This record gives sequence, C-alpha cells and structure tokens, in this order.
Amino acid sequence: MIPAKRIHTVEEYYFSRKLREVRGLVNAGKNIINLGIGSPDLQPPSIVVDALEESLNDEMAHKYQSYQGIPELRNAIADFYQKNYQVTLNAETEVLPLMGSKEGIMHISMAYLDEGDEVLIANPSYPTYTSVTKLLGAIPRYYDLHAANDWLPNLDELEKQDLSKVKFMWVNYPHMPTGAKATKTFFEKLIVFAKKHQILIINDNPYSFILNEHPLSILAIDGAKEVALELNSLSKSFNMAGWRTGMVMGKAEHIQHVLKVKSNMDSGMFYGIQKGAIKALSSSKEWFSQLNTIYEKRRKLVWEVATKLQCTFDKETAGMFVWAKLPSDNTLTSEQFVDKLLYEKSVFITPGSIFGTQGEGYVRFSLCVSEEKIKEVINRIA
Repeated sequence: MIPAKRIHTVEEYYFSRKLREVRGLVNAGKNIINLGIGSPDLQPPSIVVDALEESLNDEMAHKYQSYQGIPELRNAIADFYQKNYQVTLNAETEVLPLMGSKEGIMHISMAYLDEGDEVLIANPSYPTYTSVTKLLGAIPRYYDLHAANDWLPNLDELEKQDLSKVKFMWVNYPHMPTGAKATKTFFEKLIVFAKKHQILIINDNPYSFILNEHPLSILAIDGAKEVALELNSLSKSFNMAGWRTGMVMGKAEHIQHVLKVKSNMDSGMFYGIQKGAIKALSSSKEWFSQLNTIYEKRRKLVWEVATKLQCTFDKETAGMFVWAKLPSDNTLTSEQFVDKLLYEKSVFITPGSIFGTQGEGYVRFSLCVSEEKIKEVINRIA
C-alpha cells in the first residue's frame, strides 16, 4: 500500500530513533546515563495520586467524558491562571482541557491552517511545530533567534517581510531549548505586531514554573485574547508527563474552533486523570518551591558537566534544561559531539541541531536525572 504524500514531509522524531540506539547500547551492557530527555523523574504531588485512586470507584469513572472536560477541571484551570498569572478566564468558554499540549499543537493547526498557508516558527524551537505544519500542507516560515538578542524574535526584521500569507506564529517562553525568558514588554510588542498583521499568536508555556521566579502568561497582556492562544501543561510543573494533561486558553471564538477539531478526534479525557489534575492545580506555591530546590541543585551539577566539556552557558535561564555552546575550538557537529560522548563516556545529551539550524553548535542537558547520576557523569568526563 502506498502511504499518503504527507508522510514524506516529515522524518521519524529524533528521540524515537536515537533512543532505540541508546537501548541497544544498554542491552549490550553499557551503563548509559541519559541527560537528553525532559521527562521528569520525580513523583507528582501525593494528593494527585490519591485523587486518581479514589475516583476509580465513582460511578462516572469509566464512562465517556465530555470533550470539554468536567466543569470542575475547567474551573480549576481558570483559578490556577488567576492565582499564578493574574489572568481572568471564563471557565465555560475560554478554557479547553487537552490530552497533553502536544495534541493541542495539532488541533490548533488543523483548526486554522489550509494548504499553502504560512506559519512563523522559531529557529531553534520544538520540532513538532514544523512537522505538524508540514503534515497539513502548510508552509513553515522560520525566524532566527540569536543569543545576542536573548533568543527573542526580531520583530523589526519580520516587519520587513511579506506576511500576507502568514496565518499564525508559534512562540514558546520560557523557551525550549534555550531557557530564555520573555518579558512583559516583549509580549506587548508581539500583540501589537499580531494585531497589525492579523496573525494568531500561540504561546506554548509548559516551563513557566521551573526555575523561574516570575511566571508570565501572554494572556496577561491587555488585548491579547483577541489575537493569542496559550498552551500549558501539567507535565513539567507537576511531574505528570505520562498523564497527558494539558490545556489551551483564549478567546471563546478561538477555543470553539479548536473544539470542533478535538471533538472529532477523541472521546474525552479519562475521569480519574481529570480528578488528579484538579488536585494538582490546587497545589500551593510551596510545591514549586520544593521542586525548584531539587532542580537548582541538579542545575549546578550540570553546569559542572558543561564546564568540564569546555562548553559555555547562560545562568539566567528557566526550565529544566541547560543550553550550552560547544567549545570555540570544537570541529565536530553537535550530533557528532553527542555521539562521541555517548560512545566514549556512555552519556547521552541532545544535539542542538535537532531544534533547527540555529541550534547547530549547541547541546542541551536535561535536569531530569538524580544528583547521584549527574555526579557520575562528572566523574566519567573527568
């Protein structure tokens, strides 16, 4: 059977391919330490697991669920945004729970993109923005990010381009992979830009509570709801990556378009997961304080790893990664550098090139590894 033409527009995800290689090394007896993947190794709040267990005896637990999630979950999301971002949301019309924010990338794209439409995508950025755009027959338009500009878009440069075919623009702050943080001033300029060119902005915001004292939502900007959506997730903030629990927020009209797609793609989120998510969202700020204490210790150790590899890095970043520039005298590509470390030291990190051409010359270290393992990496490199 001949597959659809769209399948030829994308390649197998790097981590899908590379982790098979890593598993092969493990099966061959290598003790691989994985500093590549941003999958939290810590446990969710205990009240979350308790809520899931308790929900299993509820008469609603095993039935089809609402495509919009139970009202209590939407209310919890709205309350969370009010408490932590000072953003007021109508829980009935401006909040849509998702099975992870990754599905939101597809749903939003399907709701807005026609074949031939253009999408502004950061270089470097999360590869899924590009793959989904290509799968739908739309055209990625990359805008380069530079360390010299704090990894923020140069809106003045974008203004000089023909943007007439651009439907929307992906932004992601705190930024993955660099950890750069946006400012309120930048978001204000971005909203003005979006209104001028009638471009929908989508901010993907799952890292705002990790090693970041001032969480910021684009929806906190005056007038943002007219031209912006925000994706968020419980994966990183509450160590619930495998639960696949996320949300998209914005103007009711935009949410309704996304719901049209979503309601044809699934039959609602499992009830127990929704009950657990409600408990997570009600957590106090003490939860984030405890979480960040652990990540702070790990980050300092990862800085040691990067330093021993003669890499340089910015300490004023957020999120669960360290983004590091390869040594000035390095002659290897980022993938070659990663492979050399993998096969010589049994340590896996992520090459920056998988996030775009602007990522070449960089590598990314994950903080989702225990202090003991990071110390072992330091010993191996030494």
